Amino acid sequence: MERTPDGTPVGVDDPYAVAGVCDHLTDDGRCRFALTRASDDPGFAAGRCADDYACHVGADDEWRACPHYRSTTDGRECARCGLEEVRLAHADARPLVEEHHLSYGKAGPVGGDADGSPADRDDTADAGPHEITVALCRWCHSKVHDSFARIDDDASPDPEAIAEREGRRTREREESAFTTARERYDPDEREKR
Repeated sequence: MERTPDGTPVGVDDPYAVAGVCDHLTDDGRCRFALTRASDDPGFAAGRCADDYACHVGADDEWRACPHYRSTTDGRECARCGLEEVRLAHADARPLVEEHHLSYGKAGPVGGDADGSPADRDDTADAGPHEITVALCRWCHSKVHDSFARIDDDASPDPEAIAEREGRRTREREESAFTTARERYDPDEREKR
């Protein structure tokens, strides 16, 4: 199993097996990194420009071959147990769902063609390190780091996690309930409720 720099497990053998599409991939299959950050890797951007900024690995999903691949989470639901995030406005409460790194580091220029294409590289070569994250609730997050729990385990939310989520939903409903100013500030109206 892959491990963090501190030596704790990350919950997967191959981060690319659970990673999503590249954050830099546009809807029309172009590389946003080459379009917006050309000065960070001029050789890579020039190669992508020559190919109308087309992603050189997007169709094949061989993300490990791209030097600038990055897949980060939206953090809305735990990838392991399915617990949904409930955030309260103006509350300093710790999030229910956290970002969990499967792979660490920043990518940089690699060997091969100047355009960063995998033509001169082994198909299994990893051009990383790449940033790959998934969303885990804080209970699953601690299980993954503190034991041999895996991200792809068939897991249910902890009872404590469900209680915390439902408590937040109750507070959310209370905050969204409509009361008139008269009901809020007139003691006689409050007694009628």
